[in-house]
Amino acid sequence: MDCPRRGDENQQVRWPVLPSPGFGRVGFLQRPVRIVILAKAPRPGAVKTRLEPALGADEAARLAERLLRRTIATACASGQGVVEVCASPGPDDPAWRRLSWPPELVWSEQSGGDLGERMAAVAQRVLASGANLLLLGMDCPELEVHHLQTAAAQLSGADAALIPSLDGGYVLLGLRCFHPALFQAVPWSTAAVCAITRERLRTLGWSWTEQCPLTDLDEPADLDRLPQTIRGQLAIGHDPGSPAPRGRTGPTGQHSGGDPGA
Repeated sequence: MDCPRRGDENQQVRWPVLPSPGFGRVGFLQRPVRIVILAKAPRPGAVKTRLEPALGADEAARLAERLLRRTIATACASGQGVVEVCASPGPDDPAWRRLSWPPELVWSEQSGGDLGERMAAVAQRVLASGANLLLLGMDCPELEVHHLQTAAAQLSGADAALIPSLDGGYVLLGLRCFHPALFQAVPWSTAAVCAITRERLRTLGWSWTEQCPLTDLDEPADLDRLPQTIRGQLAIGHDPGSPAPRGRTGPTGQHSGGDPGA
């Protein structure tokens, strides 16, 4: 689905965090929502490598797994629709199958190409199915249920929804229509990502909303910015030795192109 170009009304609108998850559901034709989490398998040396100088490869991988589990739990608790893990490598890889995951997850495999190409492939697929998209990574421990509920509600009246990160990127991109320009020739993993995305939205004539910026975990300095409560929940700096949450072992299925809502 392509959003129409707008006139002078395409100004950014900042929305407060909404007190009720039901906001925006009355008086609007609601499309289903699909939350897609782009995720790397938590293997030492392959994930969170920029944190290895502070944590070591093994602990960085354990932290990546805890971050992903926290993100999945938040997405599932939001009640906004199907939660999909778009995985690299694919969900049949032993790195995924050795772990237990919530049975309600839908799994898919990331396409080839750079980050922008992979994100564009997800966005085009989900939006063509008739769903609104909430696209996020696995790096933001400050993301909460109300952030997802707010972003989903904002897409009732805006073409896109952003949650910026404090390092200049973004934590979440919500879309109700697709255009490849949002993902092409973007210098990913730099402080310019969110600013470039805003400029692309302006050029397209789309309206968008933003919530307050959040911290994501990419560099050792990011660890020091986390509230102590979140550091404790993620057991940063030590292995808690706790078993994986109970659930089915390994992914239970891949994306089949079915109903994106539910």
